[in-house]
Amino acid sequence: MEPLLVFPNTPPPELSQALDLSAWLWKAVDDPSQVSIDNGWSGAVVAGDMNLEGALDFCRNLRKCETPLEPVLLLVRPDQLPGIDLRDDLFDDFCLFPINPSELKARLHHLFWRTGRGTSPELLHYGPLVLNVETYQAAIDGQPLDLTYMEYELLKFLASRPGKVFTREILLSQVWGYDYYGGARTVDVHVRRLRAKLGEEHANLLHTVRSVGYRFGKSRWEL
Repeated sequence: MEPLLVFPNTPPPELSQALDLSAWLWKAVDDPSQVSIDNGWSGAVVAGDMNLEGALDFCRNLRKCETPLEPVLLLVRPDQLPGIDLRDDLFDDFCLFPINPSELKARLHHLFWRTGRGTSPELLHYGPLVLNVETYQAAIDGQPLDLTYMEYELLKFLASRPGKVFTREILLSQVWGYDYYGGARTVDVHVRRLRAKLGEEHANLLHTVRSVGYRFGKSRWEL
């Protein structure tokens, strides 16, 4: 993992936990003078949830370094989005609180890949469907799909296990998590939305198995 600088010096607990969970090397700082590419730091995660202006000032100072540190990922709350309009020159991407560790990891990997210091993205192919598991992007017949985070997660889970049937309960626990309290109808709603976004020609990639659940693609018994 690339070594990261983190702002502020006492980062939100969920951020430090997410970074530790993904085994990132990181150091929290407040003073931009501590930022130097010569010190081995390869990127920065800047949390603006408690002090957006302070976070943006820190990003601005990163850009002013003799050797600008990149990439820079800014973390903000949904209600702070208007505050970063027209200021995207200060950061390379942003991510929303509450932090999802998988999304944070994927965005960082993608940023490092964009700056030429990461590996090629991992792609999942099934017929006309392509999923980029690092950038959370999907395309069908070369056309991008506008998916929500959970739609993408459900599609990725099923597409990575083609032909296997999953009950709604298993999908809830594996995709939404064991602590999710929503009912099985949540799965049905997301499958319906995915079929609509896949389009009439490809909606049948998601099969309903009567009285059981759902399957992606063909089973091994189908020709």
